[in-house]
Amino acid sequence: MIPAPGPGLPAGGAAALPGNAFPGVHQPVYGVLQDLNFQIYGGFTYLRFYELPGITGNLAGLNTSLVYYPRAGHWGADGEFAVGFASQNGSTTTLGMGMGGGRFRLAAARGFEVWAHALAGGAHFVPKTPYGSETAFAFEAGGGADWSPRGGPIAFRAQGDVLGTYFFGTHQYGPKISVGVVYKF
Repeated sequence: MIPAPGPGLPAGGAAALPGNAFPGVHQPVYGVLQDLNFQIYGGFTYLRFYELPGITGNLAGLNTSLVYYPRAGHWGADGEFAVGFASQNGSTTTLGMGMGGGRFRLAAARGFEVWAHALAGGAHFVPKTPYGSETAFAFEAGGGADWSPRGGPIAFRAQGDVLGTYFFGTHQYGPKISVGVVYKF
């Protein structure tokens, strides 16, 4: 119901009032990015690592990232560190990765932000094996969605990627899935 003109309201009723003249009434705005430049993420990650033909590992670990969006825009610089652990033949296997690259995001309805990224960097595998170097080039491509239920600085993330490395004279490609919490500032 639109209030009728009267004391304190200009002619034309509420339609003539500038902006949000009723301070207690908030309407959601969808498809608009918040004016926040940084995002820091921490969460759990699962990685299926194909070491050599016929030898695979299921690694579970931690995933962190820091993203900077200049002028709070759609394009950003993304840095990510992840580590996964598994038990293999009685010893602990560790795969650590550090990568950087670009990210593109879009705002969606109901507090969702969808994004895609492509990263490149390095990976380190422990324990040392007779098959070759412990350090290799790594890349990651994928995307995810952040959900902020109340539109505040805290969001929940689900992400899926393909991780590629080159250890032991062969290429490894495997899925990497992560879930966790994002803080936007």
